[in-house]
Amino acid sequence: MAITAEQVRALAAECGFELAGITPAQPLADFARFNAWRNDGFAGEMTYLTDHRGDLRSDPRNLLPEAQTIICVGKLYNTPGPRTDPDPENGWISRYAWGDADYHDVLRQGLQGLADRIAEVHGQPFTWRACVDTAPLLERSYAQAAGLGWIGKNTCLINQQSGSWFFLGELLISIPLTSDEPRPFRCGTCSRCIDACPTDAIVPRPAGGWSINSNLCISYLTIEKRGSIDHEIAASMGNHHFGCDICQDVCPWNRRAAVTPEDHFAAQTRDRDLAGLAELSANAFRALFHGSPVWRAKYEGFLRNVAIAMGNSGSEQLAVPLQKLTRHPNPVVAGAAEKALRTLARAVGAQSPGEIFALADKS
Repeated sequence: MAITAEQVRALAAECGFELAGITPAQPLADFARFNAWRNDGFAGEMTYLTDHRGDLRSDPRNLLPEAQTIICVGKLYNTPGPRTDPDPENGWISRYAWGDADYHDVLRQGLQGLADRIAEVHGQPFTWRACVDTAPLLERSYAQAAGLGWIGKNTCLINQQSGSWFFLGELLISIPLTSDEPRPFRCGTCSRCIDACPTDAIVPRPAGGWSINSNLCISYLTIEKRGSIDHEIAASMGNHHFGCDICQDVCPWNRRAAVTPEDHFAAQTRDRDLAGLAELSANAFRALFHGSPVWRAKYEGFLRNVAIAMGNSGSEQLAVPLQKLTRHPNPVVAGAAEKALRTLARAVGAQSPGEIFALADKS
């Protein structure tokens, strides 16, 4: 007998996905929103969203021509831990990167398992393709259509029971299944994410709703952006050196968010001391973060971010390691450190960067 939608959702749960929904593998009207977003220049330097690879997002059948159904799944990554770190001498890494594994690998394994189980139950030949966030697919839009939640004002997919701390994955299959219904938008008049964003990256759309201007988003700047970061924006980035969770931290729907049972997403004990991170060699960075999402920032980008965080710390004690980075052979790292040293000088009331060291000796 052909497999049913109810059986698929049950199998997804057995494969470790807390959320699962079904929607047709057809184009969505939401592509127009995506197209307007990238035409506005909000994709920054992410050319994979603005070139032909972005165009592929117009129809999921560009990925699997015979696809009839998209099974959308969500896997929680929320872990116990602080929402913010008040210690300015510590750096901050986005929650999704606290674990010891690349979430792409974890989700692909789960989607492979789901495809295998569907094959066992379905008993008939079919084709499939697994996608995580590297595939050219409007995954949040399809997840919304599949009833996993609604796209919030911060553009995260929000589930009423689970909040927004989950990864998304999709399984395109050539089997027709009964679709789920979308959930209503439940952000209401709340504007906490908009008000809390330190760089004002959540901007209104002319046609209504909200978008993320990647050029102002701390997550984009610390992960995807290569080269130098505008000094004025850098001064608003706080102690974030890989990603940012502020808009999710303040979201009321995350107050009682469930905690993941996945061991790979459990927070690892890593030194977050900015002075220590500034001393990392390329080999030490590889040993500490290879296999982690942090690896995507690359070594020089990571040090650039650490320099910016030290400049924003307001701590005289970070002047010495920051000055060392001004002599880094990479011009982007050295340039970021020089600007950060001037930012730090102003924060502590020094007339020049050189006066910081005298203040540090007295403290």
